[in-house]
Amino acid sequence: MIAVIQRASQASVTIEGKITASIGVGLLVLLGIEEADGPEDVEWLAAKVVNLRIFNDAEGVMNLSVKDVGGELLAVSQFTLHASTKKGNRPSYIQAAKPEIAIPIYEKFVAALAEGLGKPVKTGVFGADMKVSLINDGPVTILINTKDRK
Repeated sequence: MIAVIQRASQASVTIEGKITASIGVGLLVLLGIEEADGPEDVEWLAAKVVNLRIFNDAEGVMNLSVKDVGGELLAVSQFTLHASTKKGNRPSYIQAAKPEIAIPIYEKFVAALAEGLGKPVKTGVFGADMKVSLINDGPVTILINTKDRK
């Protein structure tokens, strides 16, 4: 699994001109799933996201998690995170999991986030043409790949 985690002042997903999900202060998580991903990836990444200390404390040091600041989460599936650009100029998405594999993993990831956060997680709509809006606070953007846990 690959996640792009962005600290947000606000973020939203719009589908067919209608905002379907939005958050205030929190994290926008763009998630790419591949067929090799399993339950251990889901649990590890969800715990990492919820506990990632990238919010400022009283001294202005990034020392607090989204849970610590009472923030929200917006999780959006994004197969293009697994794009391969090794050959030519047209990306290949062959490494991205097919929907029948990716959807259950995505749903388990969202459930694990909600459990760790202690409140519901907002989501995009899997496979939909979404417009994602974000005010990136900082900007702070973190890339995590569960296959590279160094």
